Amino acid sequence: MTPIDPRAHPQRPIENPPLPKGEACPLTPWWRNWKVMLPLWLGIGALIWLGLRFNVDHRVIAGGVVVIGILSNAFAWLVGIIALVPVIGPLIVKVLSIGFVWLLNAVGYLVAYVAIRRGYSKDVLTYRGLTVALIVGIVIGYVLGKLI
Repeated sequence: MTPIDPRAHPQRPIENPPLPKGEACPLTPWWRNWKVMLPLWLGIGALIWLGLRFNVDHRVIAGGVVVIGILSNAFAWLVGIIALVPVIGPLIVKVLSIGFVWLLNAVGYLVAYVAIRRGYSKDVLTYRGLTVALIVGIVIGYVLGKLI
């Protein structure tokens, strides 16, 4: 078997036509376009402000933000913007995405629910305080470990 000479089959670079100044790439999905997401986040902020101003139930406001954020990928875009901040941005994103912390918090809510049902509400307060202290300690240790 003879080796292929790279000079025999030169690779021609693929040339893309230049885009007009200020226009996004036509292949970029809409959820990655800042011209769509920035007004979306401004709209979410305005709706939150209006809801709080007119005394709308907090659960309705939070539910609306969650639904809009998930359907439009607004949360992923915001996390991407946070990750662009030098040094501290990627650390914040990593801390927010630690699955162990989310799992620990979910188990804490489940145990607290069962304990309150059985009448151990004072013990639940102690337990939740310890859980929050543990989560804060894990996050601080993770950040310090990444910085050192």
